[in-house]
Amino acid sequence: MMARSRWMFAAGICACFTTAALAQPPKPPQQLTLPQAEQLAIRNHPQLQAARNLATAANEQVAQQRSAYYPLAYGSATAVDAEKNSRIAAGGLNNPIIYDRYSNGFLVDQMITDFGRTRNLVKSANYRSQAANEDVQTTREQVLLGVDQAYFGVLKAEAVLKVAQETVKERQLVSDQVITLEQNKIKSGLDVSFANVNLAQAQLMLVQAQNGVQDSYAQLSEALGYPGEQTFDLSDVPVPPAPPANFDDLLQEALRERPELISQRFQADSAHSYATAERDLWFPTISAAGAAGVTPVGANQLATQYAAAGVNVNIPIFNGHLFGALRGEAQSRARAQDQDLRDLQDRVARDVRTAWLNANTSFQNLGLTDKLLNEANQALQLAQSRYRLGLSSIVELTQAQLNQTQAQIQQASAKYDYQIATDELNFQLGVLN
Repeated sequence: MMARSRWMFAAGICACFTTAALAQPPKPPQQLTLPQAEQLAIRNHPQLQAARNLATAANEQVAQQRSAYYPLAYGSATAVDAEKNSRIAAGGLNNPIIYDRYSNGFLVDQMITDFGRTRNLVKSANYRSQAANEDVQTTREQVLLGVDQAYFGVLKAEAVLKVAQETVKERQLVSDQVITLEQNKIKSGLDVSFANVNLAQAQLMLVQAQNGVQDSYAQLSEALGYPGEQTFDLSDVPVPPAPPANFDDLLQEALRERPELISQRFQADSAHSYATAERDLWFPTISAAGAAGVTPVGANQLATQYAAAGVNVNIPIFNGHLFGALRGEAQSRARAQDQDLRDLQDRVARDVRTAWLNANTSFQNLGLTDKLLNEANQALQLAQSRYRLGLSSIVELTQAQLNQTQAQIQQASAKYDYQIATDELNFQLGVLN
């Protein structure tokens, strides 16, 4: 009996907590402005973080190539137990004797000059590092463009949703009025059918608009770097001014500012520096080496201390055409980078022109859609008056309703289409910051 009472008490507590949780009002969506959305994406987006890591890796390659300028020093400890009078007799032209010993020492090796090869390798790595940094800027602008497109996509979808909701209300009102007139034998059942068809179309448009809002929020969440869908209360953005009129100035700005072009120029410079470094393989390499140490335990033939220093000159003579093939490969890759740069410049010119034309068209649509909506509203008012007076059929009224709905959607979309087109133009110019 006591156990049953405890179970009932626990169940009552759970029910209270569940009721309290259900009674809590839903958390309002987070307010978000466009600059805040852009900063969220810059902090969170994995593509941008990956580009930064690749740039850091490219910066480390510069240090790797520059390390050849510094001495190489390492310590050694060697212990040998050899057969009496042992010598290494196979595997080489020399015949060194092996002594029992234990020695500690260090060796220093310093390159004096390789006649420019290391310098060109460092230059090539520097250019690659600068190209990687420009790739970070390219990725940053791509992320910002994706955020802006998704942000305005949400605002556009919500504007269309409002149009759909108002359309359902208006057509429901018309349907109710026509049904009342049909019941009073003023209108026919055909009019009721047309009115109900229009209402069903509006309800279908409403469902599609609701789905469009959810889809746009999913795209915005992905653009912000969130793994799941987030809902926000977005602030509207003022309409930007008209796009610039001079295309030639825009093209020159794009050729100068686009980070992809800057990166490709660095890549081409890197390839040419690397080709020069491969040519320098034929030059001699001069280095100095020194060694010192102690042999506390060893054969009588060995001194307790040793030290030596010397200079070494390596002169390439023949290696099976390896150096020539390496140089030929590097030169071909450098020429390919030059052609890639030309191709990218052509594509940038095309993309800038396309974005500029789209921005101009979208800007013109702002005024045209306003005019279209005004005309559609006037036509609907006339159609409603003629229908109430019995001067026209339901077909004329439904067509006027359809025209008004389409005009409202186009007018609501034109603003955000122009804002998206403006951002795309700024992206093509390389100034979307």
